[in-house]
Amino acid sequence: MAFGGFERGTSPSQPMAEINVTPLVDVMLVLLVIFIITAPLLSYAIKLDLPDAAAPAANATPDAIKLSIDADGRVFWNDEALGEDELAPRLAAAARVSPQPELHLRADKGTRYERIAAVLSAAQEAGLARIGFVTEPPQSPAAGRTAPAPAK
Repeated sequence: MAFGGFERGTSPSQPMAEINVTPLVDVMLVLLVIFIITAPLLSYAIKLDLPDAAAPAANATPDAIKLSIDADGRVFWNDEALGEDELAPRLAAAARVSPQPELHLRADKGTRYERIAAVLSAAQEAGLARIGFVTEPPQSPAAGRTAPAPAK
């Protein structure tokens, strides 16, 4: 359905080729006035006279525990080798410290996933919440990529 013009001499089936921008300009001017009026109201500040107090700075960064697992599955706590029965008590003692330390888990490429999962579940059972994996960045951007072998 075509929209016709208001001219009497032309045929009524001819579409109107002009866009009426007057309503658009009216709406934009109203919005501009509204924004000009409300913009100063959005940036307000409450004036407070805060008291002075001498207090030591809080230690915001908790200690980090470096937990390493080598390819044979042996666990090292901050470069100290642990026996199989020593890991759980140390994790429980670390979980009781406030603020709770971060656990940085580093594992060799050849470590079985089963061993990593066991250490993770032991840390989670002990109550440690901040656990992260440590990786080595590649030496160069193309270090991890290998070129395809040429076809013969």
